[in-house]
Amino acid sequence: MDERQALSSFAALSQETRLAIVRALVVAGPEGLAAGVIAERMGVSATNVSFHLKELERSGLISQRRESRSIIYSASYEALADLVKFLMEDCCAGHPAIRETVERADDCCIPAGKGDVVA
Repeated sequence: MDERQALSSFAALSQETRLAIVRALVVAGPEGLAAGVIAERMGVSATNVSFHLKELERSGLISQRRESRSIIYSASYEALADLVKFLMEDCCAGHPAIRETVERADDCCIPAGKGDVVA
């Protein structure tokens, strides 16, 4: 990811509703959510959510596909991972404590119950 793309992604995420949409789509997984469901969950009108979805899609953080009469939106996990990598590119330059903090954060992607130790 280059700096221009990172700035576009950060600009898209710098709005409360758009950040909430991306977080909801990350949780929804690859199946994604229909635009109407997103609007309902966000508590905004269809027109309002459409505006936000276009901005997120333009930044590359989400994608859409048509299923019957619905448009389904999904998080672009590759773009989100690239954004995190962009942020962390120089994280460990002489600072091993930073790497340890980042590695501990990896636990966030373990589904509940999967990382539990059974005694």
